[in-house]
Amino acid sequence: MKLNILDPTFSVVKFPPTETIPLWALESDTFSITRTNEELSIVCPSKCISKNEVFTDIEHDWKCIKVEGILDFSLTGILSSLANTLAENKISIFAISTFNTDYLLIKSHSIEKAKVVLESEGHTFSDH
Repeated sequence: MKLNILDPTFSVVKFPPTETIPLWALESDTFSITRTNEELSIVCPSKCISKNEVFTDIEHDWKCIKVEGILDFSLTGILSSLANTLAENKISIFAISTFNTDYLLIKSHSIEKAKVVLESEGHTFSDH
């Protein structure tokens, strides 16, 4: 599988489920917003997060690995092949799936190890 490490460092923020989506969350070309009856979760580049707000539930310092290309819905095991390999090497992930592809957020301190581990399983990383 061809993978790409996105440039920005990301943060994950949790809000109450009825919270209005803050405008700063929309200030990037790569972000994810998920609302359930339990929470509103926002993943976005850390540089977008308001410096004027105090957050009770926030995790900083994530790098993002994108699975390149458009994945057909009939494909199986894409995410699990990556996640299992990383789990076997004690690297935790925060996964995001979209219509087209999958993204794995990995703490910055583990990104180089994750790259080595995934390459050893035959995955390749693009240079862009």
